[in-house]
Amino acid sequence: MNQLKVISINGQLITDSRDVAEMVEKRHTDLMRTISGYVETLENAKLRSQDFFIPNTYKTEGNNKTYDCFLLTKKGCDMVANKMTGEKGVLFTAAYVTQFEVMEKTVNQPRALTGREQLEASMKLSLMTSEDVKELKGEVVEIRGMVENQITLDHGEQRRLQKLISSKVFEFAKSDDHRRFLYPELYREIKDRFGVASYKDVKRHELQLAIKYVESWIPRKGGKLA
Repeated sequence: MNQLKVISINGQLITDSRDVAEMVEKRHTDLMRTISGYVETLENAKLRSQDFFIPNTYKTEGNNKTYDCFLLTKKGCDMVANKMTGEKGVLFTAAYVTQFEVMEKTVNQPRALTGREQLEASMKLSLMTSEDVKELKGEVVEIRGMVENQITLDHGEQRRLQKLISSKVFEFAKSDDHRRFLYPELYREIKDRFGVASYKDVKRHELQLAIKYVESWIPRKGGKLA
């Protein structure tokens, strides 16, 4: 009994009826007649016969004449084997089950990439990585901006700004009453300028702007009491 040949055509594993006939030591014309009967029965039952047996043709060497044959799927081999008895049926079943399993593993095994395919895959990966890095950087910048817009002055920074405010008020104050007038004025302008409820709520990233603003501040009416 010869070894059964199983091949893949368009992703489907099949074997040739000629090989099956040779393996089970049966005339091909007799096997074709048997399979044609199976096909007729399946089609009469509204079943898809090509899931089992696929009509095909072949040419012989010499006379170049075309003959009919069938390509058997694993289901087709199952059907043929189920009708066989004795040693030939057992050996045929063992052979086609084994060969189909071997081919399934071969077809499903990852194919080694060519040099060109490896280069293309590497370029695609690099591009994807580059895009991911750009996106990540964008997210980092966005998060950083959100954080900066939320963080206010810490205690030391508040003290620094408050001392500068006091220094600026004393620079223009003519008396204690004048200082009591200037402090609210400067505090109010800081709140309006930076949109906060208190100078303590100035955002940390705006501290230098607040410092410059206070340093250049001039009281209204030239610092005179109203």
